[in-house]
Amino acid sequence: MALIFETATPGLRTAPERADVACFVGFIARRREQPLPDAVRQQLREAGWVDGPWRQGTDALEALENVPVVIDSWALFDRLYAWDQRPVGRAPDPVSGKPMHCATYLGAAVRSFFARGGRRAVVVRVGDPWAFLESASARAAKRRARLGRLLPGFDHGAGVARVFDPLDPSTWQGIEHLAGLDEASLLCMPDLPDACSTEPRLPPVGVALAPPPEGFVECSEEESPLPVDTGLRALLAPRLDSQGYGPWRVAVAAVRGFLARHQREVLFIGALPLPREDARRPLSDGGVHAHSDMLAFLRRSGVFEADGQHGASELSVASAFVQLGYPWLNTTQARDLPENLEPPDGVLAGLLAGSALARGTHASAAGDISVPRLRDVQSAEPVPGWGAGPSSPAARLAERVCLFAPQAGGWALQSDVTTSADEAWRSGGVSRLMATLLRAARLRGQGVLFDGNGPATWSRLQRSFEDLLKGFWRAGALSGATPQEAFSVRCDRSTMTQNDIDNGRLVTEITVWPAHSIERITVVLALASAGVGRSDAREVA
Repeated sequence: MALIFETATPGLRTAPERADVACFVGFIARRREQPLPDAVRQQLREAGWVDGPWRQGTDALEALENVPVVIDSWALFDRLYAWDQRPVGRAPDPVSGKPMHCATYLGAAVRSFFARGGRRAVVVRVGDPWAFLESASARAAKRRARLGRLLPGFDHGAGVARVFDPLDPSTWQGIEHLAGLDEASLLCMPDLPDACSTEPRLPPVGVALAPPPEGFVECSEEESPLPVDTGLRALLAPRLDSQGYGPWRVAVAAVRGFLARHQREVLFIGALPLPREDARRPLSDGGVHAHSDMLAFLRRSGVFEADGQHGASELSVASAFVQLGYPWLNTTQARDLPENLEPPDGVLAGLLAGSALARGTHASAAGDISVPRLRDVQSAEPVPGWGAGPSSPAARLAERVCLFAPQAGGWALQSDVTTSADEAWRSGGVSRLMATLLRAARLRGQGVLFDGNGPATWSRLQRSFEDLLKGFWRAGALSGATPQEAFSVRCDRSTMTQNDIDNGRLVTEITVWPAHSIERITVVLALASAGVGRSDAREVA
């Protein structure tokens, strides 16, 4: 008799108000030698991808391309996806003669997500990764198509329409799968900076050897072998020139717009790309150093709104839906990446997910240097100069970007913020709190969609929301000495006109005072008799 062990796979459904699930969309290969586990196949069958109305062919299903897969462990991810098999270039290794490979940025992000507190993820594979050492002409020619895999419609020309039906999964591609992922709270696209970068810069002629760790130990016959130098440390991580920031900014703005229209309960967790020195020099006075005012550069280049401009243009990344991590991190696990640097979005998503599970999604994930999850961060590019006062370049950048910086005792996340130009939406905890409230409001509203639109239903819905908000207030998510000071709920004739009532529309107005906000914020939940619920709170700032 033989015993066969198989990694268990979670079901599709989880707690509806859970706020720690991340969706990863990007380029990664499928491990073809590994057959699709029965548990994963059953998961896809329950979602309708096997024999449902939007079923796929056998080959497409085995490839797991453009199919959302729920992952609850690094072991399952490692079994399904060849995350460590991205080709470096066409030339083989001069020493071994074998093709050179590095890790994918999607794989590194998922690895960091689980290592730093994440428990559940959804992976959408949009294609195989491209070779890291690719010519500038090849990258430029394929950039739009690659971004189109992540953001459908990005590769379409002006006037070319594309069909996307939020109720028809057969039309979904890339991030459009969020339309059917009600449990997802965070979105990561780790390949975005690399897809927008130009030709990778050649490494410097002389590369200093990494110094061995200091220390004196007794001689041992079982000493751990030194880490193998794969040569990846000499390859420079992707950096954007002035031409690269344009597509990246447009792509992030497209993500922001999609979330605002179709999934207001999700936050985009991205990595702020590293700039090339020649990208910032024309925008400064006589050139800048890597540690100078990055925020000023981003404003001048149009990534953020210009100084004194409160609102954001359509191509600005300033939004309550966006959190960007910076700088890129050198961790003990990043030896399989170029320059041994990983984008910070996977690390940030893991910290946010872990904080949501431990302290609530409203709590800031910044400032706790005692958390052992960051002790594997050895350095970063660039290393921000923290502690020089509130007017320092690093402190100014931390007002709009989730900044990692060294402190006494190790590296820590110094700021947990969105990129919003509106200070009321600047706190990352406030934005995540409102997203959680929107999800909770939608779920409670769906429970009365088919009830009579009258005072009895209004009172029942109002009590349900009041009980929900009291729980948030007791958890410290809302300010105020009493529940009456922390929030208010109205669902009566003052929130609806007679025309609303006659046409089956139910409108509930919820006003809350988040603990980390400078002003009260109002959520409006509108339910229609046709069974469609709509909740509005966050604006694209």
